[in-house]
Amino acid sequence: MLQNYVAGRTMAETERTPVTPSRSVRVMSPTEQRNPRTLAIDRADPLAVLRMLNAEDSRVAGEVAKVLPLLAVLAEVTADRLRAGGRLHYFGAGTSGRTAVVDAAELGPTFSLPAGIVVAHHAGGAAALTTAVEGSEDSEELGAADAAAVEPGDVAVGIAASGRTPYVAGALAAARQAGAFTALVSSNPEAPLADLADLHIGVDTGPEAIAGSTRLKAATAHKLVLNGLSTAVMIALGRTYSNLMVDLSASNAKLRGRLVTILMEATGLGEEPCSRALAEADGQLKTALVCLLSGCAPEDARQRLAAVDGRVSAAVAASMS
Repeated sequence: MLQNYVAGRTMAETERTPVTPSRSVRVMSPTEQRNPRTLAIDRADPLAVLRMLNAEDSRVAGEVAKVLPLLAVLAEVTADRLRAGGRLHYFGAGTSGRTAVVDAAELGPTFSLPAGIVVAHHAGGAAALTTAVEGSEDSEELGAADAAAVEPGDVAVGIAASGRTPYVAGALAAARQAGAFTALVSSNPEAPLADLADLHIGVDTGPEAIAGSTRLKAATAHKLVLNGLSTAVMIALGRTYSNLMVDLSASNAKLRGRLVTILMEATGLGEEPCSRALAEADGQLKTALVCLLSGCAPEDARQRLAAVDGRVSAAVAASMS
């Protein structure tokens, strides 16, 4: 599916020039429409309000499930490009941008991903994370400027609940012009900016409980989509073993204890042999794990990991063949 999809899009891209969608006629986004299920929310008591909000939230996961095949394509493309030295760029404004910033920031402590591989660009910069920077999301030029660092081997993902944010339009157009793979994540299946993306992941979350308040269902959907994307990519890049985080560095006593615990869970061995293996591997968790699972020496484990892009399961399987 991936090869057919990419091949088809690549052929089309050679004949297509990025064009910013016309906004001469403004069509209301689904997130801005009034929700018939919450018309009386202002007259409800707090518990009733919370039940309404929870009922709307419960719809989100099902809608995200519908776009998983498309998200899988994006994850595979992204993993391939990061493996080849490319980067993943997020572009968003307001809540969408903040969600992207959080996702990118958490990949370092969770998977020891070096800084600069997944980069979140937020309209208005760091100041806009806590205080709205008026006009920044309406500037295509600002989006294009923030996308100036995008290169042909990169992936650029625009996040816009309405699917029409000018900042995101500018970023996607510039990223496509640079030759990057582009994707749009929105809560509008008919997003005007879809034509600027190789892939549109439009999660149909429908009207918000409070009309236009995309910090609610749309933001929840974007959180699920971006978490799913980045986690699937990290798994593809070998940064887990089973469901354990194995690309961790021990910078303090607490983390060193955590590494030993992970080794114990992964191997079923006791604390003493796991601590010894970690010490012999100079604190490198994946090296120690391969040593314990395959019985090889640390240097041999490092070579095996290097040969399979750091994937522990593959390194262990190679030792058994």
